[in-house]
Amino acid sequence: MGVPERLAERMSMAEQHEYLRARFSRRTMIRGGAVTLGAVAGGAFVPGATAQAAVSTTRTAPATGTVDGAHVAPFGRHLAYGTDPRTEMTVSWQVPVAVRKPFIRIGAHPWDLSRTIEAEVRTLFTPAGVGASGNHTQYYVHARLTHLRPGRTYYYGVGHQGFDPAQPHLLGTLGTFTTAPSHQEPFTFTAFGDEGVSYHALANNSLLLGQNPAFHLHAGDIAYGDPTGQGRTDDTGFDSRVWDQFLAQTESVAKSVPWMPAYGNHDMEAWYSPNGYGGEEARWTLPDNGPDKKNLPGVYSFVYGNTAVISLDANDISFEIPANLGISGGTQTTWLQAQLKKYRAAHDIDFIVVFFHHCAYCTSTSHASEGGVRQEWVPLFEKYTVDLVINGHNHQYERTDVIKGDKVTKKLPIGGTAYPETDGVVYVTAGAAGRSLYAFSAPLSYEGNEHDVDSVASFVNVKGGKQNETVAWSRVRYLDYSFLRVDVTPAPKGRLATLTVRGIAETGDQVDHFTVARRSK
Repeated sequence: MGVPERLAERMSMAEQHEYLRARFSRRTMIRGGAVTLGAVAGGAFVPGATAQAAVSTTRTAPATGTVDGAHVAPFGRHLAYGTDPRTEMTVSWQVPVAVRKPFIRIGAHPWDLSRTIEAEVRTLFTPAGVGASGNHTQYYVHARLTHLRPGRTYYYGVGHQGFDPAQPHLLGTLGTFTTAPSHQEPFTFTAFGDEGVSYHALANNSLLLGQNPAFHLHAGDIAYGDPTGQGRTDDTGFDSRVWDQFLAQTESVAKSVPWMPAYGNHDMEAWYSPNGYGGEEARWTLPDNGPDKKNLPGVYSFVYGNTAVISLDANDISFEIPANLGISGGTQTTWLQAQLKKYRAAHDIDFIVVFFHHCAYCTSTSHASEGGVRQEWVPLFEKYTVDLVINGHNHQYERTDVIKGDKVTKKLPIGGTAYPETDGVVYVTAGAAGRSLYAFSAPLSYEGNEHDVDSVASFVNVKGGKQNETVAWSRVRYLDYSFLRVDVTPAPKGRLATLTVRGIAETGDQVDHFTVARRSK
């Protein structure tokens, strides 16, 4: 759908482009109501359970009609927790063309998928002239499930009119997910950032599934539809179709493992909405307990077992890439402090893990450290003794010693143990998920190839530019594709609960490991 002829006659090409960009903003789309689930055999749902579903969806492209649904298969399934991982899950997917009446089937067994829930369609239209493609329409579908049973594995199938996953020849399309348990027990999660679409990203995904993680944290720069990453409408090379490739690439893991992203600079796609996140809101349904859903939809928190996880948006405080600098007006930092205070006081939470994109501490020759993070958030991490901070942005693996006040309070060699209550905070850059690698100025030093140095020359991005610094906190530096595995082990009251953190290379080799220990409440 182009500019109406009567308007086009009076508009320049630039004005027509702005008209289309505004008209097809994600902000014009609506979210729907709810339908009742009810209980299924085996007590898989709490009575009165609901699933969010669309009543109607605003069109953002011409109604060209739908094809026979029997000829259209869903793809790109990806899961995300709701606010409570014990009882809430969103199943999302994509269809290549418009279909009628999309839905999800769900049940406690693969042979009992009698419950059908209508799904919400979010249509994202990218007009020709925005990036590399011609007119391109993407159809993202979401079903938000609530009142699930804790610690229960569910079977599900996604479909639409003409494509019913309960049909015998389509049973191979079924997926599963498992809700968080209601009690504390050991579990594993994984994390990385800066993935994109590549052979290396696919290799890392293949290894991720073998870790059997309860969930996966993505520390931003997800698909790289915008390769420039400045968050502006004059960024070059944008291609919305990259997201189709990305979701197909990650489906092998994300269809069964909740894929929890934070947003990085390459995730600000300025053509869809003023904050750059209109496209992301079409693709993801994340927990809605953050401080500012209008401007910061990627800020949220959830609790799994004895561990609280907080996702932040460092675009809000980045001096290096200021497209969204100050967009929250300080509300994100205020919310962060409240969350840290609440979780640290909670009697059933031992660990707090925070993840976001821009690095607090990194010696990469590309982006290095973000002064906005050090200024706004690091004092809070130290005040509330955060146990682990995970970043991306720099395409490599780097891990610090234990830090407090920008200084090393305790050297943390490979295999060592940190005690945040007394020592300080450990920071890990896990940005080697799949995009091209960066570089270090200091020699590499990793498990089996340790090369300790007393100081490393680097820089920090501050207001006004780069500020050189020489640091002593860079302990592990590995320059190849990798991800993070974290094993969480609860403990009886008064004994040491642990996070065992491992850097895993694309080859499967372990390049780092250390432990974070805290006395259980």
